[in-house]
Amino acid sequence: MIETTPFILGCIIIGLLLIAMTLGRSFISRLPLSAAMLYLGVGVAIGPLGLGLLRLDVQENKVLLERVTEIAVLISLFTSGMKLALPLRNRRWRIPVQLATLSMVVTVAAITALGVYGLGLSLGAAILLGAILAPTDPVLASDVQVANTDDRDRLRFGLTGEGGLNDGTAFPFAMLGLGLLGVHELGAGGWRWWTIDVLWAITGGLALGYLLGTLVGRAIIYLRMRHREALGSDEFIALGLIALTYGMALLSHTYGFLAVFAAGLALRRIDDAKAFQPAPPPQDAGDAKNLSADDEAATGAEAPVNMMNAVQRFNSQLESFIEVGIVLAVGVLLATVDFYRDVLWFVPVLFLVIRPLAVYLGLLGTHVRGAQRNLMGWFGIRGVGSLYYLLYAINHDIDPALAERLLSITSAVVVASVIAHGISVTPLMNHYEARKEAKQKLRQGAAS
Repeated sequence: MIETTPFILGCIIIGLLLIAMTLGRSFISRLPLSAAMLYLGVGVAIGPLGLGLLRLDVQENKVLLERVTEIAVLISLFTSGMKLALPLRNRRWRIPVQLATLSMVVTVAAITALGVYGLGLSLGAAILLGAILAPTDPVLASDVQVANTDDRDRLRFGLTGEGGLNDGTAFPFAMLGLGLLGVHELGAGGWRWWTIDVLWAITGGLALGYLLGTLVGRAIIYLRMRHREALGSDEFIALGLIALTYGMALLSHTYGFLAVFAAGLALRRIDDAKAFQPAPPPQDAGDAKNLSADDEAATGAEAPVNMMNAVQRFNSQLESFIEVGIVLAVGVLLATVDFYRDVLWFVPVLFLVIRPLAVYLGLLGTHVRGAQRNLMGWFGIRGVGSLYYLLYAINHDIDPALAERLLSITSAVVVASVIAHGISVTPLMNHYEARKEAKQKLRQGAAS
């Protein structure tokens, strides 16, 4: 008799979920719920709180869980970078940059104050909590992100760019919190934190990622268009560039999250076909390579665009697959989390006060107003990024009692975000798109 192991059950459950989501995607998209809500519900149902088919414990699986969430964030950051096709000199880039810096600082500061005076945490623990909860999630926020490279909507562009950037800009605060807790070296007067963890790690990561993305992308396009080489396996481009960039960033003590996001940005920006000239067709048909239709497309004038689309499509599918596993795991893990009562007031304050305030201050000087600003203030989705930072801190051997407290708060925030934002995303975004379309028709009518 074959023993039913957690791995076998996991394979069956994930397989059934993926098939069910494929068959019912159109129907589910019309409902006021997100795919993540369904995954979370299934996770709870198969965990100890439900049928008891699977059991996970954070402390027992902390290294594995950190690696899985790390991979998920990396893939999502690279995908976010590839979605943002606006030139870097475009003024709309102020929106995500200010959200990922000014709003990030305001959020961390507000959570730190709540942590010290409301939750009774030490300064280091409160700053660490701020770093864990400040980043918006690039994995679970696909419903409010840029849908295609031609999308110039300020709301979607801002949220996509913010999700790509602030998973990296939260790292200095995480290192500061760990340093104040005595598990990371800050240097005398904080010199090491300022020079290495802030200045070097941020600028170095962005520069390294952009350089590698540009070099790898241009090399592939050059070989394809000039020599009809390096054809096929577009999927390996994404995985190879993510792995190479992340490894080089860690080796150089820079932030790998920012580097991978920058690599995605750079790869998207090599799709200018005018920079390359396709190789002339061979004179002797006997010397020509037997290229498939796909390979012929990969060597023509549209080669850069075709490669970008193939890489982004593969990344999006991989991102959705990993999302299933992680959110399922969160649902299973809930049975082992001891929730404290203070999450009942902390979560609403985070979503309804801190996030809108941080967005309002972060958007000062931009052209984002009204509904767009309000929706940005609401859709501060927390998810896999927060889980990664939590596990990163736990694996740095912070005090077990503090780890349990941070796990309680972070789990409550992530679950509340999956539910609250999952319920509201479809009606709110449908209403937003309908209003935007109506305004466009009015402008067109006035112009005619």
